[in-house]
Order: sequence, then C-alpha cells, then structure tokens
Amino acid sequence: MAKSNSWISHIETFVDFSSSPNQQTASRDAIAALLKSELLTIEVLVKELGLYLTTTDYIIRGRGILLLAELLTCLAAKPLDNSTVHSLVAFFTEKLEDWQVLHGTLIGCLALLRRKRNVGMVTGSDAKSLAGSYLQSIQVQPLSKHDRLADFGARFLLPFSKGYGWRQLAQFEGEARSLEENFGYQGDSVLVEIQGDGLIYGICEAIDGEKDPECLMLTFHIVADLVRLFPDPFGNLAGFVEDLFDVLGRYFPLHFTHPSDDIVVKRDDLSRALMLAFASTPLFEPFVIPLLLDKLSSSLPLAKVDSLKYLSHCSVKYGPDTMAKHANAIWSSLKGAICHSSQESILLRVSESPDDLGFLDDEIAKEALLCMQKFLLQEDGLFLSLILEDEDVELMLRSATSVIRYNDIPVENRKKLYALGCILSASAKVSIGCCIKMFQHFFPRLMDILGLPKKYSSQACISGDSFSTSQQLNFGALYLCIELLFACRVLALSSEKLPSASISVDETWCALLQQISVPLVEVFHFILTSSTTQDVCDADIYCGVKGLQILATYPHCFLPISESTFANILTIFVSILTASPGETLVWKLSLKALMEIGAFIGKFHDSEKASSYMTIVVEKVVSFLCVDYTTMSLPQKLEAFSGIGTAGPNFMLPATQGLEAAISANFSEASVNGNLKSVKTLVPLLQCFSSKMLPWFDKNGGFEDVALRFSVSIWDQIECNYTFNIGDQGKELLDRMIETMKLAVAGCSECNQSLILEKAYNVLSSTCFLLKESMPSSVPMKIEDSLLTQSLNPLSCRDEWVISLFASVIIALRPHTPVQNVRAILKLFISVLGKGHLPVAHALGSVINKLPLNRNIIAVSSACTLEEAMDIVSEMVLCCSTRLRKFSVVDNGDEAPTRILKVGDGDLVEPNAIVGLAWIGKGLVMRGNEKVKDIVMVFLRCLTCSKLGNTLLQGSSEQDVFSLVMRSAADAFHVILSDSDVSLNKRFHATLKPLYKQHFFSTMTPILLTSIKECDSQTTRCFLYRAFGNVISNAPLAAVVNEAKVLIFVLLDGLSILSKSVQDRDLTYSLLLVLSGMIMDESGLEAVTENARSTINRLIGLISYPHMMLVRETAIQCLVAMTGLPHTRIFPMRIQVLQAMSKALDDPKRNVRREAVSCRQAWLDLLVILLSNINDY
Repeated sequence: MAKSNSWISHIETFVDFSSSPNQQTASRDAIAALLKSELLTIEVLVKELGLYLTTTDYIIRGRGILLLAELLTCLAAKPLDNSTVHSLVAFFTEKLEDWQVLHGTLIGCLALLRRKRNVGMVTGSDAKSLAGSYLQSIQVQPLSKHDRLADFGARFLLPFSKGYGWRQLAQFEGEARSLEENFGYQGDSVLVEIQGDGLIYGICEAIDGEKDPECLMLTFHIVADLVRLFPDPFGNLAGFVEDLFDVLGRYFPLHFTHPSDDIVVKRDDLSRALMLAFASTPLFEPFVIPLLLDKLSSSLPLAKVDSLKYLSHCSVKYGPDTMAKHANAIWSSLKGAICHSSQESILLRVSESPDDLGFLDDEIAKEALLCMQKFLLQEDGLFLSLILEDEDVELMLRSATSVIRYNDIPVENRKKLYALGCILSASAKVSIGCCIKMFQHFFPRLMDILGLPKKYSSQACISGDSFSTSQQLNFGALYLCIELLFACRVLALSSEKLPSASISVDETWCALLQQISVPLVEVFHFILTSSTTQDVCDADIYCGVKGLQILATYPHCFLPISESTFANILTIFVSILTASPGETLVWKLSLKALMEIGAFIGKFHDSEKASSYMTIVVEKVVSFLCVDYTTMSLPQKLEAFSGIGTAGPNFMLPATQGLEAAISANFSEASVNGNLKSVKTLVPLLQCFSSKMLPWFDKNGGFEDVALRFSVSIWDQIECNYTFNIGDQGKELLDRMIETMKLAVAGCSECNQSLILEKAYNVLSSTCFLLKESMPSSVPMKIEDSLLTQSLNPLSCRDEWVISLFASVIIALRPHTPVQNVRAILKLFISVLGKGHLPVAHALGSVINKLPLNRNIIAVSSACTLEEAMDIVSEMVLCCSTRLRKFSVVDNGDEAPTRILKVGDGDLVEPNAIVGLAWIGKGLVMRGNEKVKDIVMVFLRCLTCSKLGNTLLQGSSEQDVFSLVMRSAADAFHVILSDSDVSLNKRFHATLKPLYKQHFFSTMTPILLTSIKECDSQTTRCFLYRAFGNVISNAPLAAVVNEAKVLIFVLLDGLSILSKSVQDRDLTYSLLLVLSGMIMDESGLEAVTENARSTINRLIGLISYPHMMLVRETAIQCLVAMTGLPHTRIFPMRIQVLQAMSKALDDPKRNVRREAVSCRQAWLDLLVILLSNINDY
C-alpha cells in the first residue's frame, strides 16, 4: 500500500483551482496509476476524499467529485466488486440532486454505466434508482454543451463517439437479456411507468430546444432506437408520438448557421440521423409524410432534396400498405419535381451512356427519380398505374412528338421531352413487370409515330432507301424509343446476376425487341448516312449512334438482335470511319461506340460477338495502316487504331502487332530506299506506339513482350542494313526513335534488358567504331593536333543511328543490369562526345550514375567500378598536360573552322566536352559521390581563367570561341541541378540520394560567392553570375530562402547583370521567381526587409524589361507583395514605384497593364493607411 503522503498531495493539486490544467491532469494520472497497480484501493481513496466530497464549499466539493469521476473513467477496465459499484452508484445518484456539482456527477454516472459485466457493472436495482433520479432531478437544456452530452450518454448509455444504440443497454445484465430485465422493471411495477411514460416524456423534455449539432446527433439516434424499445403501436409510445414528433419536426429541414470549421458533425450526417428518426416507426407516418410533401413546395433547393431523400427512406420503412393512401399526392409532387427541373440536357443524355441516374446535374430531379423507383419497387402496381394513366404524361408525349425536327422543338417542349424520357427510363429499369408494362403502353405508339411496323418477320426488310428526305423521322419519338431501349438494356444487365429463370426471352419486351430490331437498325443507319449528304442536326446523330450502340451491347442470353444484325451494326460504324472526311461528329461518335462495344464484349466474354468484332472491326482498322484510305489522315487512322486496341486485351494484341508491322515496313523503306514519305509516317507511328500502346500494356500487363519484340526488331533491321539512306530529314525521326527505345527498354526486367543490350552491342561492334579493350586511352578532349582530324570527321548516317540508339539503351538500363565491356563503351562515348553528340553525353551520365562502387557486386568480368570509370574520364578528358590549342565549334549542326587558341595560364576543355562532363557530374551528384568536385573544378577553371577574360575584353578574333567555353561551363551547373526528361530520372532508373540538390547547393554557394567577390573582370563576373543563377534557380526554394541574408545581395546584382542580355532572359525570369519566393516566405522576409530599397529599385528596373512579358508581370507582382513590408521601409520608395507604374500602364501586353493597375492601387493605399495610423495616434 502506498504511503498516504505520496498521493494526498496529488489530490490537493487537482482540487486546487490555482493549479494549471497540465498539473491537474498529471496528478489525476498519478493517482490512477496507483489504483491500477493496486498500491491504492478505491475504498481508501474515497475515505481520504470524504472531506472534499461533502464540504459546504461547492467549488471544492465539485473538484473532489470531478476527480473521483475522472478516476472511474480511467479505471473502466479495472475490476471492482459489486459492493463498491453499488456504493458509488448510490453516491452519484444522491449527488444528481446537487446542481452545483452536476458536471462531475454526470461524468461519474457515465463512467459507471459504461462498465462491462466482467469488471463489475451497475445492477438492475441500482439502475432503477439512477434512472428515476435522472428523470426527476435534471433539466437538460440549461446545462452546458459538455454536460448535456454527458447527460444523454449517461441517461441512455449512448456515447456519441462510439455510436452505441439502445441495443447496447443489454450489457447491463448480459447481451442476451432485454432492456427491461437489465433495468429490473417488469410487469406493472412502478419503474415500468417511470421508464415508459416517464422515459418518453423525459426524452421529449431533454431534446426540446436543443441546437448543438453534436447533442442533436446523439438525441436523433436516441429517438430512432427508443421506438424499438416500445414496438407496441398501442403501448406507451402511442400516447406521446405526436409530442415527440412535434419536437423532431422542428429540425426539418436542417440548416447550419455555425462556421463549418467550428463543428465536428457534418450536416449530411446529422440529416441522415434525423431521417432515421423519422423512419423509425410507422406511428410517425401521419405527421412525416404531410410535412415532407409540404416542404417539396419550398423555394429552397436543399429542402426539396432532403424531402425527397426522407420520402424515399420512409416509404421503405413504413411499408406499401401505409403509404398507399399517399400515392396520388406523392406522384403529383414527384412529377412536379421532375418536370420543373432547370436542366435541359437531351444532347448530353443521348451522347453519354450512363449506367444510372448519377449523371444528372440537377439534384432535385435525380432524387425525385430515385424516390419514384423506390415506390415502384415496393407496391403492387398502383404507383405504376398512376404514371401510365396520368394526363400530364400523355400531354408531355403529345407535345414532345408534335414537332418533327429537334431544332424546331420549343425550349419548353424540350424540357418536357427530357422529363418524360427520364420518367420512362427510370420506371422501366425498376423491374421486369414495370418494363413490360412500359413497353406495352408506349412502344407501339412510338413505332407508329416513327412509321415503323409493330411486328417484323424475317422475310420482311426495310431498306434505307425507304426513308426519303421528305420523310423526316420524329425526333421526340426517336429519343423516347432510345430511352426505353437503354432502360431495357440496364435491366437486362442487372438480370445477368439473377438466376436464369428470373427473366426469359419470351418476356413481352424481349419478344418485341427481337421483332423490331432490324427496322430500328435501318432507321439508325439511315440517320447516320443522311448526316453526310443532308442537313442533319447533332441530336439526330447522337440518337443514331447511341441507338446502334445500345442494340449491339445487350447481354448474349437475351438476343434482341441476331448475329447478322450485330455484324451489320459493326459494318455501319466501320464504314463511317473509312468514309467520313475528317474527324466529324459522326466519325468521333462512331469510333467511341466501337470502343464501347469492344469493352462490353471483353467484360461479358461473349465469344460469338468477339469473333465478329475481331473480323469486322479490328482487322479492318489494322489494315488502315497498310491500305491508303484517301479520306482518312494518318492522325485519324492512329486515333481509330489506338482507340479500338484499348477496348480490350484480345483486341490490343493484334492491333499492336499491326502497328509494329507498319513501323517495321516504313523503317525498312526509309532506311534502305530513303523514302521521305516513310520517314514522315514513322514519326506519328512511333508516337502512337510510345504514348498509347506501351502505357496501356504497362497498366494492363504484357509490356515486356511487346517492348522486347519491338526493340529487337529495330536492332535486327539496323543490323541487316549497311547503307542507311535517311538523310538530314530524319533528325526528327531519330529523336522519336531514341525516345521510344528508351521507354521500351526502361519498362523491361533486367533479364530482358540484358537481351536487348546484347543485341545492340553486337550491332555496335559491327560499325566502323571497333570496341576493343586495347583502344588507346589518350583520345583527347584537350585538342591534340594528331587526333584533330579524326575528331572532326562526321559520323555516317548509320553510325549516328547505331550510337544514338545504343546510348538510349544504356540510358534506360536498370542499375543491376550487367553491362559488358564498360571501359570500351566509355572510351567510345567520350571519343564521340567531341563531335557534339548529345545522346552520348546523356548515356555517359547514366553509366556513371549506375556503376557499382566495388567489384564484389559485379557479375560481369569485363565490367568496371565507378572508380575505374572515373579514371578513364580523367585520362581522356581531365588530366592532359598540353594546353588547349585547337577545337571545333559546333553551332546548330554547322561546323565552324578550326581556330588557334593560345592560353598560357591553364588547360581548358572544349564546349562539347563540358556538356559531357556536366552530365557525368549530374550522375555523380544524384548518387551523392564526392568525385563531382573534380568536375566542378574544371568548370570553375574555365569560368575564372584570367587569360580568357582578358581575351574577351580585348575583342580578339578568338572571342566567340572563348565566350562559348565560358558559357558552356556556366550552363553546366544548370545541367547538374535541373530535372531532366531525357535521362537520369526515376523513369530511367537513376540512382537518387535524398536531398542531393540541397547538398550540392550548400557546397557550391560559398565557392561561387567567393569567386564572384574576388573576380576583377566584368566579363568573367557575368559568367559567374550565370553559373550562380543556374545553381540557386534549380535548388529547392526552401534551401535558398534559408540563406536569403547571404544570397540576396548577389541575387540582386545578378538580376542587374543578366537582364542586359537577351540570351539570359530565361535565367533572369528564374532568378526573379527566386526573389519572389523570398518575398513571400517568412524565412526570407527579414532579408528582403533589410534590403527593401535595393530590392524595389531592382524590381522597378525589370518593369521595362523588353525581352519577356513574364518578367515584367512578375516584377510588378513582387512590388505588390512588397507593400506587406513595414511601411517605414517602403514608403520612401512610393513615388518611384508610382512613376514606374504609370509607364507600365502603357505596356503592350494586357496582363502587364492589369497587374500595373493593381500595383498602383496597392501603393496608393499606403498613404491612406499611413494617415489613418496618424489619426489613431
């Protein structure tokens, strides 16, 4: 037993009002820990608390009772004997009469009632006294919100957070016992009366006037479960049902006035709880239904929607017999809600294929139709007869079909037609019986209006010629016909899940569909063929396409159309694809319909339809790529091709094979014969393959087979063709082939990548570049006279293709895919790099990024480690003692003449090599390797070489060459830090170290700042600023902003210098975005504030920047943001800013002028704010 002085202090701390909440909580938890570990008993605790529980000081008494109550809450799982529980119940029952300590008492009662049987729970006799005290002593509504919640939970054992109902009250004496047994009131005892009439009256009194959402949620659930407690319609509840609903009905419809952030309960949840209370007993029916029907005439849309939802739910709970007397009134209200919908979307409705009513934008109409379906489902035909015999429905049908052409139908009649279509469709979808009656009542009339026979024999045939231009089809009848067809299809699909005997093809609607399917197909065909020769409106085209699509997508077991009719529908759509000039509406809808039909066949595994679809559609569309359809452009063919393929796996495979064959044939024609048409054709073919086919296989499976087959096929063709005739016109084709090859290889496994790599390596070995380990390592990127001629020799067309595609394979490899002869490949890439071959630079970066650090994990003997690879790079690029003498400058593919450079203070690297080193550095940075420092030092050497700077200043003939070297070195930092789509990204399996950009930024920033500070050449300083700008504009903004105090001076100077050249406009904009980030971020705001004058001056200078509109616009936006700085810092600059804005108001770009107006107003308001502050002072 714990010593009393060790825990009595905790009691005193909790009771003391001067203690902080944290101290009180800690004291309570300390006492609870002693009780749980049995170092202290509840009896001893209560004995020590005696004075605090009985003192006349109500504040101390309240704190003592609250401590005991909270301790009982903490001990919910600790066993207590029956006598202890009994004593505690008696104590709290007595304290219910003490209103000054009611808060703690309610918490204590709730804690006791929540206890379960295995740890000691409240007995029936104790529950009687506790319940009686609750009903007699407590008035709920004057209590605080938390006390009301505790009262409801304790009184009814319904804690809101758990969502318990009355059924959980059975835990009082065991889960199998009833509530009456738990509370111990049986027969005609006094407690029965208390817990009957008294309980119901107490509930009414407790919830009357409640406004808090959380309390309301609790009380609504209580009412819903209360009626289950008194199910007898002539029992206790019957006498109070009107009073109870009088309280509940005041809350409908629910309207929140609280801010959404201040409440936990959502309106929809609370509304559903009230709906459950309304539907809890049929005794509420005389009050609920009139109320709901009355609210349907409300002007508030939310009230109408809630009324319809409640009506649907209550109709199911009350039962058809109870609701029968309201059928006429309900149908009248539902009809009004549907017909007075603000939506008129016939074109949308016929252009889509929704599965149900979810597509409706009008929430009222949607709920009204759902409610109508609920009534149709549960009654025996009364409600359906009201619909069929309704005079308004008849009038809507007549008015909707009184005008033939859609464009001639008045807007009001279109709304009626739309409403009638919704009613017919929703009714027919409900059940087989409803569908039969709807068909029998409406379909024959629609056939008469359309001029179609009501019955059709196999010997009869309706030709498209029978529909002349003078015989216009009635659009209203056509639209309603499609609505019924679609409803039957939905019903048929839902019946697929039912036993086969549940619906038969002999049903009336099935038989009628079989009889008129051929005439309907002819009618829809006539509409579509007429669209190419006559003035047919879009609505007719939508109906024609949708009608054919619906007929073609009925489940196989119903067979509303024959196989020949199905084939005819497919042929109609395919003929439209081949005959329509351009992507017309009918062409697009026909393609979409074929895709939907194909998806339907795949979903329901209809083998017979699949065979027809494969023969008529897939094979025909695949032939588009081989046969010259003069009416179809290549983009049209590819759209149709890819669309049909995506309809299902069974159709995608032959489509892909057809595309691969077309690629192979055109590639052969282009490479062997130099066919320019094939070159132009290949680009969109490869685009389709890479952007549509490969992603589909990646998502649905089978990617590797397709990718491997494609890659090997391309390499096979290159291997067999030694005379590549693709000229300069093939540059776009080569770029597209490289991208496609990378995507194909990247998605393969390591095993398949090895196969592709082996094939590519064999082809590469057969080119003029012989891969040998003995290849000299002194192929210099420092220009050597003896090898200059070799480096200037241009690549042949075939060599360029081979090396480019081999580089694309290397780029896409996974890190653990083994690569043979890495040394020879590196030497080859480095030697080709001097010719300005960019894909090789990308491949070099990828190789360096993915090479292993040591030989223990290398599976190929001819592979090498990262250390060995960097040695090769150093030998061939970095470590050359000779000075830079000659190199070739390549600009846009045009080779400039060789120039003689004499630089006496260091070795420099040619621009093409700098690009390669930049990508190698990018690979090292991304994997977090420190060897990147060697490469960065090369760039800095090129940037800070004094000889180069002096040469540029003197304006010598070597100026362009040296400028290109320094610019390339500065731009290398952009390559290292920027995100790339062509290489070294997650898609191509790059090795990434977390926070690699932040690490490089923190390493390079001090070096660049020092170099800028020490530089005495204006030209060199300009390129250093360019390098600095590339670093901070590509680094994470958060890292840059954290160093704002150090960087802002250089950033502003950089903006000043770089804004002078049009070549630096993109970098200028990037730096301006960094500055805007500093202005908007709290971390950078202090640095901006301290340099407000310099910042504003720099922004004012950029307002007239002539080379990019975005720079001017962003500069003005930054000036607006600057108005949020302390006024003492910015007010002196007010005149300069306003003068600059006056000039900006004449800017030729509207966006700039609009921002200038906002900025001018913001700075004018500074004076108003300043004067206001002076007056307040």
